[in-house]
Amino acid sequence: MESLVELESFAVEMARLAGRDIEAAFGRAIDIRYKQQLPNSRSFRQPVSELDLRIETMMRSMLAERFPDHNVVGEELGDGSVRDARMVWLIDPLDGTDNFVNGFPLFCASIGVLHDGRPVAGALWCSIGHLLRPGVYHAREGGPVMFEGERVTSFQASGVRRRVGADPKLTSDGLPWAVRKTGSTALECAFVATGLLQVARFTNRNAWDLAGGLVLVKAAGLDILQNSGGAWSPLTRLSVFEAVAPVHQHIIIGEAPAVAHLIQVLESMD
Repeated sequence: MESLVELESFAVEMARLAGRDIEAAFGRAIDIRYKQQLPNSRSFRQPVSELDLRIETMMRSMLAERFPDHNVVGEELGDGSVRDARMVWLIDPLDGTDNFVNGFPLFCASIGVLHDGRPVAGALWCSIGHLLRPGVYHAREGGPVMFEGERVTSFQASGVRRRVGADPKLTSDGLPWAVRKTGSTALECAFVATGLLQVARFTNRNAWDLAGGLVLVKAAGLDILQNSGGAWSPLTRLSVFEAVAPVHQHIIIGEAPAVAHLIQVLESMD
């Protein structure tokens, strides 16, 4: 296997190029289509922009040249099949497309590398981060969380008694943290890894939504739990063979006490 340093470095290179294209296109007129329209409704879901397609095409081309024997699974192109599950790159060219096309500045490009299903390297270009500027968060198995090549110290504002968490459905009522929703799974992973969010919960996520971000969360020494068959257990591997459909119905990431508390809340609601 290629060195983790090499994989992380190449993921960072692609993320930076994606970020450059995203910044250049932000606020400009671009073509958009929608993957889904609800029957008998004007409700459109899952937008795909020309930018999503252009960035994923670029990434696939770079990977084919650099790592021709590796598998690539992306959100927008290909059929999601893999020849061999050993080495797989999972890419989401623009996570938070709804936000992007509406000018809401919370989105990112996500790249994750799996070895035998285990997330081992990742890079996320984020439109905003803990330093109030865009840039690439990255990490590799056994290494620290980095931002643009500099080690990240978890953000902890002094005197704060009530932190912030992310959840797709719950409100702040009855929780020890205020609830926010960013519209980007990968961005929330980066925010958890850097301490901006204390905890986050995801439902019905695809592997490409998670792969890059989970590397950051693991590197930060935080919990990653999934619910499978009604029981919570550590999530250590992603199934790339299910990448074209939701792979994980229920995932919680974050600081151990907050994760445990959220599980108690959810179980009390069942």
